[in-house]
Amino acid sequence: MDYNEIIKRIRPEMDKAVSFLEKELAKIRSGRATTSLVEDIMADCFGQKLPLKQLGAITLQGPRQIVIQPWDKSYIESIEKAVFQAGSGLSAVTDKDLVRINIPSLTEEYRKDLLRLLSEKQEETRKTVRKWREEAWKEIQDRQRAGEIREDDKFRAKDDLQEIVEEFNKKIEEIGEKKEKEITD
Repeated sequence: MDYNEIIKRIRPEMDKAVSFLEKELAKIRSGRATTSLVEDIMADCFGQKLPLKQLGAITLQGPRQIVIQPWDKSYIESIEKAVFQAGSGLSAVTDKDLVRINIPSLTEEYRKDLLRLLSEKQEETRKTVRKWREEAWKEIQDRQRAGEIREDDKFRAKDDLQEIVEEFNKKIEEIGEKKEKEITD
């Protein structure tokens, strides 16, 4: 058994953690409008909970406005209510057959809260990456004790695992810096 197989198995899991972080951060409101702020908000329609992206076309109109054009006019009230109840500080206004959502400027206090949330999400992702490293390291140690992996390879594997963790931590940091810039600008 080659230790590289163990490392290859955990890399996709670490990729998933970083992808999840990117999706979560896209939902955090900065001063600019993005469709990801509202597309996963769940609305009550005909006794079902559906994400807004299934109820209409979501587009941007300028840097501070999201427009939802429902597939059916009967969805408008449900969409408005869902946006209000989402607790994201956004409010929807009906304009004929459209729902307009204006993105207000961020207050300094709200920016600090968003930066704290950003930091928490980054740390959760780092923990996940470390968990996968520790799982792989434990398996490598167990296989070395069983005689399936040589001791030299065990220490090479440890170095390789650390390189991978550093690579993913760098990605997490870059993603965080980009979002922090969006929040503070």
